[in-house]
This record gives sequence, C-alpha cells and structure tokens, in this order.
Amino acid sequence: MKRIAIIGGGIIGLSSAFYLTRAGHEITIFDAEDFKNSCSIGNAGMIVPSHLIPLASPGMIAKGIRWMFNAKSPFYVKPRFSKDLVRWGMKFYAHANQAHVERSIPVLKEISILSKSLYRELANENIFYFGYDERGLLMLYQTRETEKEEAEAARVANKNGVEAHVLSLPEIQRLEPEVKVTAKGGVYFPGDAHLVPQYLIANLVKYLKQQGVAFFTNAEVDNLVLVDDKVICVELKRERHQFDEFIIAAGAWSGILCSKMRIDIPMQSGKGYSFTLPDVSRNIRIPSLLLEGRVAATPMGNSLRFGGTMEINGTDRSVNMKRVTGIVETIPKYYPEMSIPVPDPNLVWSGLRPCSPDGLPYIGRSSKYKNLIVATGHSMMGVSLGLATGKLVTEIVDEVKTSMDISMFNPDRFARR
Repeated sequence: MKRIAIIGGGIIGLSSAFYLTRAGHEITIFDAEDFKNSCSIGNAGMIVPSHLIPLASPGMIAKGIRWMFNAKSPFYVKPRFSKDLVRWGMKFYAHANQAHVERSIPVLKEISILSKSLYRELANENIFYFGYDERGLLMLYQTRETEKEEAEAARVANKNGVEAHVLSLPEIQRLEPEVKVTAKGGVYFPGDAHLVPQYLIANLVKYLKQQGVAFFTNAEVDNLVLVDDKVICVELKRERHQFDEFIIAAGAWSGILCSKMRIDIPMQSGKGYSFTLPDVSRNIRIPSLLLEGRVAATPMGNSLRFGGTMEINGTDRSVNMKRVTGIVETIPKYYPEMSIPVPDPNLVWSGLRPCSPDGLPYIGRSSKYKNLIVATGHSMMGVSLGLATGKLVTEIVDEVKTSMDISMFNPDRFARR
C-alpha cells in the first residue's frame, strides 16, 4: 500500500482515486475548489470513441483564424503577450498535419474504447447512478463544405473499426421522432454513449468518501516540495503533507504547477460554456453536435444541455455573453421548434479545458521525479477519457503492464533539451 496525493478533484483525479483505492492504496485529494464547479460538472457528458481525430489537425488553423473575427464564433484566442501562448501556438501549428493525425488515431481509439468499456462496467456494477446510456452520437451539418468533411471523417472511422453511418435528413428524423430537425444530413456513430456529469462527480465523491479517501477542499496547492529526484510533500499555505506518490491532475492549472517544478508541459486553457434547460417536454433522444456552430446538445433525463465555444484566454473563467449568444442562435438553425432565450448569466456554467498543443493528453511518470505522475491535457475529452486515465494511472503506480501503450502520452514529449 502507498500513500498517494492527487492534486485536482476533476474527473481525472477522481477516476484515479477510484481505481487506486480499489488497488488498496491510501488516497488524499487536494482541490482548489469544492467539487461543485469543476470543469467536469458542466461538460456535455459525451463518451465518444468516434472522436479519433485530435484537435491539432489539418484545417483547424484556417478555421480558427476565420472564427476569430466573429464575436459569436465558437473559437477565440484572446490577444495577449505570452511566451507560453506563442510557444503553444507554434507547436499546435507544427502538429496540424495529416501525419500527426494518422499517428494519433490508433491511440485515441484505444483509450476511448477502454474508457467506454470501463463506464459500462461501472454502470453494470450499479454502485451509484450517473445516467449512463448508449444511444450513439449524431453529427449534424448544413453546408456542403461540412458534408464533405464529415463524409471523410466517417470513412476514416469505418476504416479504423469505428462504426459510422452517413444519413439523410429523413433518416435522421426517424431517429429523432419527438423533435423537428433541420439539416442537410449527418453522420451517426452508434457506438458512442453519454452520461450526466454532475451525477457522476457528486456520486463518485460520495462513494470515495465512503471508501476512506480523504478530501482537502478549497485547498490550493502552493508547491510540491522536492528533494533530489523525489517529491517529498504537498505544501499548502500553512501546512505540509507527506506522501509516497504524487499525481498532478489539476486540469487547466496543471501547467502552472508543473512549471514551478521545472516540468515542461505546454498547456493552454480552452474556456467553454454550457447551460441546461430543465423539464423539456419534447426532448432529443440522441446526443448531437451541431457542427457549423460547434454546439453540443445532450439529453440528460428530462433536461437538455447545450454547450460550446473554445476560448484560449488563460485561466479567466468570466462569462462572455456574446459567445453564449452564439450558442443560443445556433440551436434553432438545427431544431427550428426550439425558441430559446439567452440565459441569465448566473445560469451559465463556464469551465477551463486543459489543452495540449498536439491534442493528446499527458499521462505518465515524470522523468525528473520518480514518484510523480502527470495526468492532464485531455481538452474536451476529460469526461470521455476519465475512467481510462484513472485505470492507466493506477497501473503506472503499481508498476504493472498498462492496458495500452501510452508512449504517445508521455508528459516529457515537449521538454526542452
């Protein structure tokens, strides 16, 4: 048994605690907040083996530049002088190519399928409820340009063993009998799933407490104390806590903490927004992505959550209502019978997604400190890849063969030589 500190109480930290506890370790989680407003809470809740192509891919640069000049667009980079942002942007540009995509597809597929299988296993155990359901995912499009892109994405998915069907509007409408859909067409991925993130987080925290996991909330970790090639303790404002192993799973703040330890993991925060409509009388059945607006729509029981945008803007979590208005204005273009007012800013959730420059997460042991593991950088896929990451972290701690090859997730892959 090892005494293990996990810095970060989002889905990655909690999933790691879940599997580490089952492996017999003594776990303490430190979180700067209180688990009620983590990035995982307002997530769209999609479990998406369909997402084989990393964020850093051909075409994203051109789209990003085009979107930046629209105040309501789904993508924005806040202009600011930042060496870290410039370096991140250069590395993103260097990876936005077909060769990188082809290298990434097999590992993204493997970790996604592993995670889905673990979510299914957890749902079947029935130790707590988190709204897990396997209804697939619809990618809806309205332009010829997007139709061409999605047909190619479907071809790539099928080629790599992920089932995808290109559908006409009448075929889509048969899948959505309760809600009128407007689209040129779509791609249906029947192997995807979804869950209710706020149930997952709340019930996972409750379960972990019952299993003896210690929680330090509103406890910002100022530093990790280092001696030679080991981490010795977690340093808070007025106290220190010693452990055998340390896991950095602090989401968007992981890069800041790692930089204090001279660990080089390029990271930028991608802010996203969501809002949830309660008691929807005629709801969609299948989670959908409204592609031209980059808006996610997920049914969660009688509720319906909409989310979107990617703002690269540091760690600012303030709500930009122009971006939220962009989400609202997208909805009736696809669901014409849904006339939704712009929500009150107090009802809009915002969260920071930790984005690596190559679109792959950081999962692995640091080469600098032999008892430190990094698990972060999942971008919009944190919930989707959460359980798989927790399982892999546990295997790393236990020094057993990992469930998959994680060499492409090496946290030292961008280290300055």
